[in-house]
Amino acid sequence: MVNWIGIAAINMAIAVALGAFGAHGLKSLVNEQQLAWWHTATLYLFVHALGLLLVGILVRLNYATQTTAWLLQIGVLIFAGSLYAMTLGAPRWFGAITPIGGVLMIAGWLWLAVTAFRLGRA
Repeated sequence: MVNWIGIAAINMAIAVALGAFGAHGLKSLVNEQQLAWWHTATLYLFVHALGLLLVGILVRLNYATQTTAWLLQIGVLIFAGSLYAMTLGAPRWFGAITPIGGVLMIAGWLWLAVTAFRLGRA
């Protein structure tokens, strides 16, 4: 079984580090649009790291499945990763994969809802 709590903690540490880098190291190197991409990526990474922490706990308690965690993790990596890449110079067309990450994150949350309803536990 994957240690989703540990992965969530690593994601949170990365989000803090990348947020600090964006706030202090990138301001003079990128334009406002790129800084906005960085901010959005960091926000989604942080929020979904917290969500993954909760899902990791729920997986251990058998209230959620690993599928939810995988969808969230892969989704946030694609979503935030593509925005970080564009900020650092990847071509704009690279942003075409960003929505794939968003769809995977939505699917992860919906899968958690389906699982919760199937289990019938409150």
